[in-house]
Amino acid sequence: MPKKKADTKSNQKNQPSKSEGKRFWNNDMEAIIGIMVVLLILGTINVFSSSFIIAEADFDTPYFFLKRHVINIVIGMVAFGCCFTFDYHVWRRYIPFVLGFTIICLILVLLIGPAVNGAKRWLPLGITQFQPAEMAKLVSILLTSAYLAVQVQAKRTIDIITPQMGIIFLMFALTEQEPDMGTACIILGVPIFMMIVVGLEQRKLLTMIGIVVVGAIGMILRQPYRIERLKVTFDPWSDAQNMGYQTVQSLSAIGSGELTGMGLGVGVSKYDYLPEAHTDFAFAIFCQENGCLGALFVFILFAALAVYSARVANKAKDVYGQILSMGIMILVVGQAIANLLMVGGMFPVVGVPLPFISYGGTSLIVTMAAMGILVNIGRQGEKEIQKKILAGEKPTPLTEEFSLESQYPPKSTAKTS
Repeated sequence: MPKKKADTKSNQKNQPSKSEGKRFWNNDMEAIIGIMVVLLILGTINVFSSSFIIAEADFDTPYFFLKRHVINIVIGMVAFGCCFTFDYHVWRRYIPFVLGFTIICLILVLLIGPAVNGAKRWLPLGITQFQPAEMAKLVSILLTSAYLAVQVQAKRTIDIITPQMGIIFLMFALTEQEPDMGTACIILGVPIFMMIVVGLEQRKLLTMIGIVVVGAIGMILRQPYRIERLKVTFDPWSDAQNMGYQTVQSLSAIGSGELTGMGLGVGVSKYDYLPEAHTDFAFAIFCQENGCLGALFVFILFAALAVYSARVANKAKDVYGQILSMGIMILVVGQAIANLLMVGGMFPVVGVPLPFISYGGTSLIVTMAAMGILVNIGRQGEKEIQKKILAGEKPTPLTEEFSLESQYPPKSTAKTS
């Protein structure tokens, strides 16, 4: 009888508690996939709602952008599936090939890419277009992660002038030449932010900040219209019919949505009032039609995505996976923050799309591929944790492996005679 009681207690321990049964998902990867799917559904609805007027006017069908968006989602799901299935360590071996392909495409854009509104950003591929700069965002993260992982594992300090940073700067320069300042800043900015998070010596950190400040000033002065955009950032009404027009229309759209919005398809700003209503400023139309409550829901989704991505990074099986997942989190959530600030008039108009919500083929496909890599890292990390549990070991996070203290231990204060 005592034995049966013990077995009963053991079975009760193995059974999930009531609180666990109420969870929406079983692990962090399911949470990330669920958030991505919800954002894709919201984005698809918003793409159609914000584009059917211009689609009907320019292409004689209201479904022009919707059809292409759905095709991009299908391609993105294939990319997500491949990156989810393949071991994320594969990317370390194939970085030279992916990198070479990306740089060649960036050069081809400048040579043969069609000029649209004074910029060359796309390579025509029959019925669709390919934007290599979007791919360069993910490639720069893969390259930086590989370098940082080696330095951390070897307990070596991180340098700011390296062959890897030189290659990333080349992609940055080619993208800036298009010109596309927003994307160029992401290509260079995310790796820099990753290096700062992993750990830079104070002297190198100050040097990096100085270089970034001088570089940003140079980029702004290079194009006169950027100075004007910067001037109207915090007072767009001072030039409401010219440089501040897009921001004024965006704020008007957001404000007119009030608490619950005008309703799907009812927003008026897409009627040639707000430029780029279905791309960079898609969130303004979303707010107009769904109100503050809809906007709050999107904020919560991106905040949750950041939290679950950080959890994946913390549970990664190795330093490379941890740094790579951190870079992907910075890329996706960082772009979301930049876009939301831009649409809200708190950041200059730099042409950064809102992940999953804005219309944009290459951007959407690359983002979904990045999410596939992130989920693969989480899946392998979960397997490693289960192995340790079965072996009777206590799983510990890897966070301490790239902490500032582990790379730069405090110097001894003992005086030498």
